[in-house]
Amino acid sequence: MKIWLKLAAGLAALAALAALPEDAFAADAAHPVVVELFQSQGCSSCPPALANVMAVSGRPDVVALVFAVDYWDRLGWKDTFSKPEWTARQESYARSLKSDGVYTPEVVVNGRAEGTGLDASGLEDLIRRGDRGAAGPQLGFSGGAVTVGPGAAPAGGAEVWLARYDPRVIEVAVKRGENAGRTLKHRNVVREMVLLGRWEGGAASYPIPAGGDPVLAEAAIVQTAGAGPVIAAAKR
Repeated sequence: MKIWLKLAAGLAALAALAALPEDAFAADAAHPVVVELFQSQGCSSCPPALANVMAVSGRPDVVALVFAVDYWDRLGWKDTFSKPEWTARQESYARSLKSDGVYTPEVVVNGRAEGTGLDASGLEDLIRRGDRGAAGPQLGFSGGAVTVGPGAAPAGGAEVWLARYDPRVIEVAVKRGENAGRTLKHRNVVREMVLLGRWEGGAASYPIPAGGDPVLAEAAIVQTAGAGPVIAAAKR
């Protein structure tokens, strides 16, 4: 779905990024990069991107989140993790990034850059292209709350999100559709996205709702309202 057009459009940008020095990018454990993959078990082009995102998911400088969209569900196989909310999130990125529309696989980095993630080197270049630097408020978890330090907020304010995702490797046997007969491995599948509140620049604390599955890991994201650029992230 628009994959080759996207690859061709990004070649020049990726070549330029390859020439940049490693220290031009500031992602580290204190300023992790948010890598969001939108994919489906029904899409035969998605497994390579899923494998590439899984390969970086354990890095301390990466918050990797896998969203299963639902628009493939009517094409032979219903994804076992799909939700309409994840499709809506991808559509919000399409508007924010002024993309032609949604497609799979799509990787969005820090709400700033998007591509297919179909090869490992291309994913690394995409991570560099979406780098947000070391700016942004201090963000962390304290007890039962997400804490955000003071800083410069975007003009329209920002949203504070809690992502709950499964860090385990989950194997799914696909019986129909484009991937019929294949067993697909998944990791960091998002099960819940909770909007904790808005951030306007001051120090703030946001209580984490009770009742989360203890198996799930959590990540906090401060993001410009309207699926805009990510300005802070943390995971635990």
